[in-house]
Amino acid sequence: MPVHLTINGKTIQAHEGQTVLEAASVYGIVIPTLCYHKDLSPVGSCRLCIVEVEKLRGQVAACNLPVAEGLVVYTETSTLVQSRQTVLSLLLQNYTDGGYASQDRHPTEFEHWVRYYDAHLPDGQTPAPRYSEEDPNPFIWVDFNKCILCTRCVRACEEIQGRFVWGVGERGSSTRIIAGTDTTMLEARCESCGACAAYCPTGALDHKLSIHEGQADRKVTTTCTYCGVGCQFDLNVKGEKVIRVTSNPNAPVNGMHLCVKGRYGYDFIHHPDRLTGPRVRRYLLEGKEKVRHGTGWDWVETSWNTALDITAKKLAGTRDHFGSSSIGILTSAKCLNEENFLMSKLARQVLGTHNIDHCARL
Repeated sequence: MPVHLTINGKTIQAHEGQTVLEAASVYGIVIPTLCYHKDLSPVGSCRLCIVEVEKLRGQVAACNLPVAEGLVVYTETSTLVQSRQTVLSLLLQNYTDGGYASQDRHPTEFEHWVRYYDAHLPDGQTPAPRYSEEDPNPFIWVDFNKCILCTRCVRACEEIQGRFVWGVGERGSSTRIIAGTDTTMLEARCESCGACAAYCPTGALDHKLSIHEGQADRKVTTTCTYCGVGCQFDLNVKGEKVIRVTSNPNAPVNGMHLCVKGRYGYDFIHHPDRLTGPRVRRYLLEGKEKVRHGTGWDWVETSWNTALDITAKKLAGTRDHFGSSSIGILTSAKCLNEENFLMSKLARQVLGTHNIDHCARL
């Protein structure tokens, strides 16, 4: 059922069950947030999305405020600006950036809103680092000196990945994010999917493989090659080198979610042993008898047309001479489902064999 409300003097239409924050975003009205993410359940803890509502007392968190008929909302009054400055200034008192990744990325969400509202610490006040330990996880960099306790990492691990690695420990001013029962991430059954780092708005959780690699020149949206699910993500490219994988929220299959292979298994792209073109044995190119040199074959790089012609002739000759059951096809988990389906058609309808398997065990 449609609901009509007014935001900053503009009448908009929302749906029953939406929040004011969700309704505003549909119409391009920006309300600042830190603890909120559209993929995660709202908690209203950061108080940055506060708005003023006529006939309601005080300032209300837009992420938890349901729309109602006739609601009149203001999102950027002078009082709200002052309140947001205060909130950000309080968060800065426990925020310390060691600068280890300052050249690796564009400003974080937290840095953006600090600059936007010109929030700063009182003169002469410099917060000291609270934590010195570093988690030994091989893929995720942990620096809780940047943590603002938004709990997006906790909710992402619970609601997106379903691992329940992160939690909140201690109380009061000692409250902090902990893994498991205050153990390392791996001891808490972390799968290193990187969801917590992808949803972190401050850089307290980051991608360890990308530290000190600098900022990317461009992003290239592509499909993951590790299985047939078809997850998409953005390759962050600097020069001709992939330095980081970031989630693409518009990916139709997976959204922000990725597994450890999709997010961190990109080093094979630049491996010196990676094949970049087809190779065949030299004796096939020269039309000679099969001869093995030493412990390996003499491989020669050639064109795709040449390699495919040789493959087709050898398969046809083997089928005609020994029968179709003498041929077996092994497809790859790195292919799309559609590609593996085509290989099944090739095996059964072209070569006439049922000897086909799929190595979906990467």
